[in-house]
Amino acid sequence: MASLLIAKENITITDFTSIKNLLFQHGIMIDQWIASKELSIDADQETILAAYAHELNPFMKKNGYAVADVINVHPETPNLLVIREKFMKEHTHSEDEIRFFVDGVGKFWFHLDNEEILCVTCERGDFMSVPKNFRHWFDLAPQYFVKAIRIFSNIEGWVPNYTDSGIDANYNPIHNL
Repeated sequence: MASLLIAKENITITDFTSIKNLLFQHGIMIDQWIASKELSIDADQETILAAYAHELNPFMKKNGYAVADVINVHPETPNLLVIREKFMKEHTHSEDEIRFFVDGVGKFWFHLDNEEILCVTCERGDFMSVPKNFRHWFDLAPQYFVKAIRIFSNIEGWVPNYTDSGIDANYNPIHNL
């Protein structure tokens, strides 16, 4: 289950309803989904998408999303540190960034309009929708394992627009594999 860090105050919130309400105030949606059946650790993309079709398909239809796929990043992924570095620079997207955590752990960092920084640690079952043009970055550390459903309106998928603000460097701890 998700937790939220208010960075400046070093306060961590673990109550999901409180997290959901706080993020909603900034246009960020967080929810929880449950698979329709138990998944094996090596379940393929088709099996994973089918297990969440009861949540995924209505959401995509209601909101006009066209494509869903599954990303699986783990310690043996080639060029893992290069992939991590690409995610960890503050950026925006021209479409919503939507992720559902099938397994693993990842951290979404948000740079709010009031300059406050929030970090949401997402785990298995957490659904996150970041609005287009919202400043954020993502970290795979410390586990370097994320299996997630990605949802897109654009067939080209994830395209970052880096802000080059440098603020991300103030919050990104160095982790080695």
